[in-house]
Amino acid sequence: MTFSIHGLPVARGIAIGRAVLVASSRVDVAHYFISADQVKAEIDRVRAGRDAVMDELHRLQANIAHMSAKEAPQELTALLDVHLMLLEDEELIGGVKHWITDRLYNAEWALTTQLEVVARQFDEMEDEYLRERKADLEQITEKVLRALKGVASPIMQPMSRPQRNSSQQDLLLDDTVDVPLILVAHDLSPADMLQFKQSVFAGFITDVGGRTSHTAIVARSLDIPAVVGARLSSHLVRQDDWVIIDGDAGVVVVDPSPIILAEYGFKQRQHELDRGRLSRLLHTPSVTLDGQKIDLLANIEMPEDTVGAVKVGAVGVGLFRSEFLFMGRQGKLPNEEEQYQAYRRAIEGMHGLPVTIRTVDVGADKPLDNSAKEDAHLNPALGLRAIRWCLADPAMFRTQLRAILRAAAHGKINLLIPMLVHGNEIRHTLALLERARVELDKRGVAYGQVKIGAMIEIPAAALTIKLFLKYFDFLSIGTNDLIQYTLAIDRADESVAHLYDPTHPAVLRLVADTIAECQAQGKPVSVCGEMAGDVTMTRLLLGMGLRSFSMHPAQILAVKQEILRSDTEKLTPWAAQVLADEDPAARMLQP
Repeated sequence: MTFSIHGLPVARGIAIGRAVLVASSRVDVAHYFISADQVKAEIDRVRAGRDAVMDELHRLQANIAHMSAKEAPQELTALLDVHLMLLEDEELIGGVKHWITDRLYNAEWALTTQLEVVARQFDEMEDEYLRERKADLEQITEKVLRALKGVASPIMQPMSRPQRNSSQQDLLLDDTVDVPLILVAHDLSPADMLQFKQSVFAGFITDVGGRTSHTAIVARSLDIPAVVGARLSSHLVRQDDWVIIDGDAGVVVVDPSPIILAEYGFKQRQHELDRGRLSRLLHTPSVTLDGQKIDLLANIEMPEDTVGAVKVGAVGVGLFRSEFLFMGRQGKLPNEEEQYQAYRRAIEGMHGLPVTIRTVDVGADKPLDNSAKEDAHLNPALGLRAIRWCLADPAMFRTQLRAILRAAAHGKINLLIPMLVHGNEIRHTLALLERARVELDKRGVAYGQVKIGAMIEIPAAALTIKLFLKYFDFLSIGTNDLIQYTLAIDRADESVAHLYDPTHPAVLRLVADTIAECQAQGKPVSVCGEMAGDVTMTRLLLGMGLRSFSMHPAQILAVKQEILRSDTEKLTPWAAQVLADEDPAARMLQP
């Protein structure tokens, strides 16, 4: 039966394919594709994990046999029997083998996938006692996962899957051909998203998240359709369901009828045609109708992303989110040499164009690894994150600063500091940078000069902008956090997503005043938040005087098209009217 789920559109386009569910677990679960010659080894790993848990349960049974009824109640014995029975269940084990053999999932992924399938069967049972056995199933699966964590897993690169030029109607009738896959999960951390960056997924859906949560941001960098904040999608969508993602409307269609499938197939082809038209602008200079040159820069997460940035004509990297080098490493942070090599690859990948590296910005919706969730503070967005985290660990921070300085010997690097707000933070940061230079001098290591900038993403920073311009060479406005902190909205929380408003008068005033003060003092300023890549905001930002936009490479050509159609002489008075209006969004819709 066809039904739809509504969420938040975060990456445009249409995706059609089979659902792949990533089940949540209290144990961190690795998800990657294996090669065909590793199937037997993965099945053996599952068998070894299951056997280890069964041995543990048998030992418990043996111990219980020597205990009194008071020490070991009958219910405990019965529980162990149930757990052993579930471990021996062929439907569970056979299903795990299926996901490993047919889908080439790694052992952990296959186990959690089959848990999801069998758990739903328990949910549908009429007998209350049998339904409650679902909890036992989850417990024994958890035990097997913990056993698997003790077995070394090779690091796999996701494998690409061939796709045949068939109509989607044919694919519905023939399940034997390879088809696009849609990832469905309760949530995906930025580290999870990086694992899937070169994967086979044509789109993804999550239960939680907002338009500017980092899951959404990385989705846009992947340039694949995505819907977040779809609430119960991971419970409503079943493994292997046919799914349509409408990334423009924020709608997920499950089990579509042939008519609906045909309609979205047409939309998908139309979207590809539109992308083709934009590609014609690749070599067109980014200049407004009245001759204003506009710099279009790229936001990247990893050095390899520079390929996409150059491909769409970015004139540099306006934001290298260095924290992605630190994530998902179970506390083993990258050393100076590893970081240096990564930054150097980014510089070389941009072929002489400038690269702006933001120092590590973790915390809030960007934990270093999944275990950080268990130690989360009540309000992580207001806690120890970004520069606060760095200043709390100066040795780690100086390691990164030394790596960046060394990489600057190979090309033009700008150093960007996030989340500064106090003058003493600024001075402390600059002192650590100077100390990093001294340490390199003592070692006799070559390094280059960098321009130093600060992110304006806290209202207090925007309101004391003259202090920042006293110390820094340039500023970059991080609109995602600026909106979050100005409007007191958790940008990763879908329940308040409707209150997240980039056109709120207070937000626009902070942005406009920052741009104006930078112009008055002759200091460069850019916008590197999601507002920069939003074509509905391009004309307003141009009218405010912005001449440097930094965004995901996938958004550059669409923004360039808007720039080529704009006249800043006409937009400047119009922008002033928008800023003075109590309902800027409504004014923006007026010609």
